[in-house]
Amino acid sequence: MAGPLSGVRVIDLTSMVSGPLCTVTLADQGADVIKVEAPGGGDHTRLVATRRGGFSASFVNNNRNKRSVVIDVKNPDGLETLKILMSQADVVVQNFRPGVAERIGVGEPDVRALNPSIIYVSISGFGFDGPYAQKPVFDPLVQAVSGLTTVQAGSDDERPRLVRTILPDKLTGVQAAQAITAALFSRERSGEGQHIQISMLDTVIAFLWGSDMGGHTFVGDEMGVERAQSFIDLIYETADGYVSVAVMQDKDWQGFCRAMDRDDLLDDERFSTAEQREMNKDARMELTQGLVRTHNTANLLSRLETGGVPCAPVLTRQEMRHHPQVVANGIIVETEHATAGTLRQARPPAHFSHTDFEFRHDAPDYGAHTTEVLTEFGLNDDRIQTLIKSAAIMQAKE
Repeated sequence: MAGPLSGVRVIDLTSMVSGPLCTVTLADQGADVIKVEAPGGGDHTRLVATRRGGFSASFVNNNRNKRSVVIDVKNPDGLETLKILMSQADVVVQNFRPGVAERIGVGEPDVRALNPSIIYVSISGFGFDGPYAQKPVFDPLVQAVSGLTTVQAGSDDERPRLVRTILPDKLTGVQAAQAITAALFSRERSGEGQHIQISMLDTVIAFLWGSDMGGHTFVGDEMGVERAQSFIDLIYETADGYVSVAVMQDKDWQGFCRAMDRDDLLDDERFSTAEQREMNKDARMELTQGLVRTHNTANLLSRLETGGVPCAPVLTRQEMRHHPQVVANGIIVETEHATAGTLRQARPPAHFSHTDFEFRHDAPDYGAHTTEVLTEFGLNDDRIQTLIKSAAIMQAKE
């Protein structure tokens, strides 16, 4: 079944996570993504931990449904070969440090001269100009500069904390993929390609603004120091585990009080309205914790669900995989990789009624498709063999 982006050709010059997650999203939606890797080992994530059969989990999860070619762009013949691919593509995505693509000879102006309607995507860490543009960047650094670590701490007075997943990397990949599909749609109407520039820093700041920057939205009334509304997470300890309980509306609070056999709390002025419950959040959460601690998780959830109170168990990653709702969603699937064996992965979350997701390619061996791809792009066998002999390209070892 062809995906909604079937027929779209993407030249993927990215490595690590933000770029590959962007392009695997396109690949999962049907695009032909050609991953161009450099001699010497290719994408660094091929080498990271949690490995089997020569593949890392990170690489197989972010590079399925792609084809790999190895091209040495420092070799003039290699650069010319890459330009042939770009001249016949719809999208080029790169996440080099700003200025590197231009020095190599594959910057946006170079590629647009070959292919005027190309969608050219530049992904950076901190941005394309400014004092941090040339700094090496990793996810924790973006969390630090964006303010995310202080949001995670809950208050400017508390020790900053990292989000324990590489949110800036992954969120940037998702945003870049969405921007590419928007640019492709625009090109269908106008015939014109675009240059998309997106940084991890901008992505996180924009992400935070909708819910975490209220104290900086009204000009002239900015908060000097952010104070925590509460130092208690919405995670509560039970007699045998943890649950999350979210009491937002009056009916939720009323249902909670009755489920806990504490109708007397309905007359407590501190909790009588949404505003009062927010103003007295710490007191409410301390009270909630005291009440739920005496119940085991199953009994508590049963009581709360009967009362219509929003609640859920807190699951480990192992427990999540087996939860009946996760199983019902079908989000986790198993496939067979030719070298790495049976894989368990999350399928894309969006379902398309007519062009849904399918596994077309394993995450590729390094350079596995060099000859195949170059043949498709019009190079004959003699030319390919000449490029191999000159080390401009590399094909996978048999």
